[in-house]
Amino acid sequence: MSNAAQAYARTAQTSSSPREIEAQALLKAARQLQEIQSNWNGPDKAMHNALLFNRRLWSIFMSAADSNDNQQSLEVRQNITNIGVFVMKQTVDMQMNPDPSKLKSLIDINCNLAAGLSGRA
Repeated sequence: MSNAAQAYARTAQTSSSPREIEAQALLKAARQLQEIQSNWNGPDKAMHNALLFNRRLWSIFMSAADSNDNQQSLEVRQNITNIGVFVMKQTVDMQMNPDPSKLKSLIDINCNLAAGLSGRA
């Protein structure tokens, strides 16, 4: 099991709402990315680990959105997939051309979605 999936599973055990679990996972990923942006050391192991965690998390979301068992509307599922595709493209761009300013969109997406999932948007 991936680190993202393990973190997701651990969070799931301590929270009652799936939406809150997803929000907490997104906030964890955002905090890791924010830490890299705030303490920029160039493309180091910490950057790659933070991007990997975020990418794995978004892979889970995209897979769930694509599942036939998903109860969300087709529009919501398509929006999740579209955001996920953007996140993946941004991640690849960040890995190929590291620049801390590129992390802002990933951080903002995660924080905004977490706020929406938690009912704070």
